[in-house]
Amino acid sequence: MTGKTHIIGGITASLAFAQITNYDPILLTGAGVVGAVIPDICHSGSKIGRTLPALSEIISRLFGHRTFTHSLLFLALTAFILESFVTVEALSAGLLVGMLSHIVLDMATKRGVKLFFPFKWTIRFPVTATTGGASEYLVFSLLSLLTVYFGYGVFLPQ
Repeated sequence: MTGKTHIIGGITASLAFAQITNYDPILLTGAGVVGAVIPDICHSGSKIGRTLPALSEIISRLFGHRTFTHSLLFLALTAFILESFVTVEALSAGLLVGMLSHIVLDMATKRGVKLFFPFKWTIRFPVTATTGGASEYLVFSLLSLLTVYFGYGVFLPQ
């Protein structure tokens, strides 16, 4: 998936999560956007990879693309670090929700992810989208509609 699809996925997931929590939806959603791009730190051409090129290069050389940073292990380590150092729960939750949305979206591509890293098993959905193709455009459109739906539920409650 491209960066814009990951970003709208992070927004959608954060707004959906905001409906079932008491976290500040603005903080949650902002952190969700950041979290949605973090897993691609392993790819030098990604938005975050271009922002932090040295770190991206190191992670890419150590692990490759869609391995460690797209795994449950990375999510668990990030959760532990956030729990230890971040006092605002909405920020921690948003980052993790955004990261999870990224991983789920990449599971919907032909390349899939190494969800159970260090095991080399590739996990992907039975039906996949082509990155940058018409199917990704459809996913982006559906996520945009869900963003409006969940945003309405969060910001204009009944």
